[in-house]
Amino acid sequence: MSFLPAGLEFNVIIAYAFGIILIYLIGRVFLMPIKLVFKLIYNGLVGGVMLWAVNFVGSYIGFTIGINPITALVAGFLGLPGVILLILFKIFIN
Repeated sequence: MSFLPAGLEFNVIIAYAFGIILIYLIGRVFLMPIKLVFKLIYNGLVGGVMLWAVNFVGSYIGFTIGINPITALVAGFLGLPGVILLILFKIFIN
């Protein structure tokens, strides 16, 4: 006496379970880089807006940070902490 419905074999159930787990794992592998790309885009936008804000407010007191590829990369990769790092770097260098 078998506990499986008629026509289903134990090997078929194992194959389906393995396939579902495999699809889940492949999906996780493909979603990880997309999450990283979205995080970098978000940090880049926040960093760019913060650099603009620092230059806008700082222009009234004579404090600006030059926007070049290096500062854009620092602000883009690190976001708000990168902008704070650039401000501190500018203060301690001058």
